[in-house]
Amino acid sequence: MRKINFSAGPSTLPVSILKQAQEELFDYQKQGFSIMEISHRTKIFEEVHFSAMNGAKKLYGLGDDYEVLFIQGGASLQFAMVPMNLANNGVCEYANTGIWTKKALKEASILNINHNIVASSENENFSYIPEIKFSDNADYAYICSNNTIYGTQYKNLPQTKAPLIIDASSDFFSKKLDFKNIGLLYGGVQKNAGISGLACVIIRKDMIKRCKNKNIPSMLKYSTYSENQSLFNTPPTFAIYMFNLEMKWLLSMGGLDKINKINEEKAKMLYDCIDESNGFYKGHARKDSRSLMNVSFNIPENKDLEAIFVKEAEYNNMIGLKGHRLLGGIRASIYNALTLQDVKTLCEFMKEFAKKA
Repeated sequence: MRKINFSAGPSTLPVSILKQAQEELFDYQKQGFSIMEISHRTKIFEEVHFSAMNGAKKLYGLGDDYEVLFIQGGASLQFAMVPMNLANNGVCEYANTGIWTKKALKEASILNINHNIVASSENENFSYIPEIKFSDNADYAYICSNNTIYGTQYKNLPQTKAPLIIDASSDFFSKKLDFKNIGLLYGGVQKNAGISGLACVIIRKDMIKRCKNKNIPSMLKYSTYSENQSLFNTPPTFAIYMFNLEMKWLLSMGGLDKINKINEEKAKMLYDCIDESNGFYKGHARKDSRSLMNVSFNIPENKDLEAIFVKEAEYNNMIGLKGHRLLGGIRASIYNALTLQDVKTLCEFMKEFAKKA
């Protein structure tokens, strides 16, 4: 029996994708070999590679002014690559909404990049999305659109004339976005769009020009990936294969508008369960900043019950509900592949647990 996996990442995958990968693992499309065994220079793999890129662009409705890059190193490498490539002799501005923006700020400091924090919610343990005013002439305006640990998410993207840079690791491919001022959107794909080992970077072509003449090692330069269609060196081929399956699955589900509607229904069900518990459960995020992807909550009257909750949930075939060590409590990550029935099962368990406690 498969567990219901509420892990924050790597996270659960659609069952149909797992079954397809299983069927093709030994003999890819009756070719006599596994997709993991063939060169990234072959036509067969290139079909997978470019299908994955095209699927990403189709889901977000992007044209030729954007490129999709596949880069190893996860989202964490992008904390350094963004300022390294895109700082443009001015000031880079950041909104600090959690540990991942703090890590990005650390990399900017290590690189001696001129940067400012223009908004922060650290004063209330990152429980809300602050009001933000980026400078029109900033080199770039940087946000993390969804904060996995604290369960907060931007309801609307900040309005800015500066190019918007978004770490979208935990709400990647979960809803449509207005790209009119997005210079770069990136994320590790292991939460909503595949498996670990791959970062997807969607970058506007004019942003690539910024790094062309910079003295940056080849493997840390966006232009290297652009000029070589992300095939400069051996890419993470199996992760790209799985990413391609996810893109096809999302398209078959009706695209990002459809998947966002389902995500809204799942989140409403779970937040209603918390809000209607008469204070037994309490969400961490402010209501106006609640994430559709990660729901962090606790049992305020008796925190000792939280460990029992997690253990009993595991006994009932639900895993990954222990909160992050920085926040504690309980966290349910309800990414694209989690179904309404999965969330309903969790809510029923929560109600029964509260009755018994």
